Amino acid sequence: MAPIVEMINIIDDEESISSSSSDEVCLSNVANSDTHGENSPYFAGWKAYDENPYNEIDNPSGVIQMGLAENQVSFDLLEQGSEQHSSKATTINNNNSSGTGKGNNNISSFRETALYQDYHGLLSFRHAMASFMEEIRGGRAKFDPNRIVLTAGATAANELLTFILANPGDALLVPTPYYPGFDRDLRWRTGVQIVAIHCDSSNNFQVTTQALEDAYKRAQGKNMKVRGVLITNPSNPLGATIQRETLEEIFDFVTSKNIHLVSDEIYSGSVFSSSEFTSIAQVLQARDYKGADRVHIVYSLSKDLASQGSELALSTHTMTKW
Repeated sequence: MAPIVEMINIIDDEESISSSSSDEVCLSNVANSDTHGENSPYFAGWKAYDENPYNEIDNPSGVIQMGLAENQVSFDLLEQGSEQHSSKATTINNNNSSGTGKGNNNISSFRETALYQDYHGLLSFRHAMASFMEEIRGGRAKFDPNRIVLTAGATAANELLTFILANPGDALLVPTPYYPGFDRDLRWRTGVQIVAIHCDSSNNFQVTTQALEDAYKRAQGKNMKVRGVLITNPSNPLGATIQRETLEEIFDFVTSKNIHLVSDEIYSGSVFSSSEFTSIAQVLQARDYKGADRVHIVYSLSKDLASQGSELALSTHTMTKW
């Protein structure tokens, strides 16, 4: 999958945050490093091909991909064999009802999935995910498929975000009680620490501004640099949803501290009514997406569709504009 850093305003180095504008939010050294190699001539060739692919009839002056180990010479035989032996036609494109197995641009679904794809994930599937996320939120939030990255489960999405947002020894603030797996997902390989935002039953475990400030000060007292707040909404393990007013306060807090907000919304479709759940996406939409570059939403099919074995999740860091 393509690195999520492509969707974030990157600051040149860790220390430049002090001289940058208040709208810029710092990323990890890994995210700011040039070692990803995406600026190399090799990947420049990939981009040129993606933007202007050769076609014998439609685009004879286009770019021919010679730098990819992809066997297309015999692919037509594989494609025909797949169609002949398939028990039933399948399609990825929701608009295809002809049963021909054709997807976007009249390309077969087999070809679309069998050959190399966009590192962010299959575009047609990202469109489907964006539509589904909008549907389970009652149409009150919009999602841009071009701002979605598919990963191998929510665990991978949360760990990848942690690598990108924080350095070893930095801290993420997480409300209590939290999913015990976060100790593994967020800390184990990243070296990032979790600092608890203490919540209690007196207000149904809602996060308060005072609790946020206390956690922030405790992290600073341990010489940890706080890089973000991670919330689960609806909560795991409580099942409670975070009230809109509380989401507004959390967003105002991360904005004032110039840090990130990760909203794990893996249970967003598992509420009795969509009106009972408010996504951070709705807060951003109401604010015309100002500050959306610091917000990252994680979602997965594993819980709402009871498909834990599918291990597919996504991270999106903006809706339609900001």
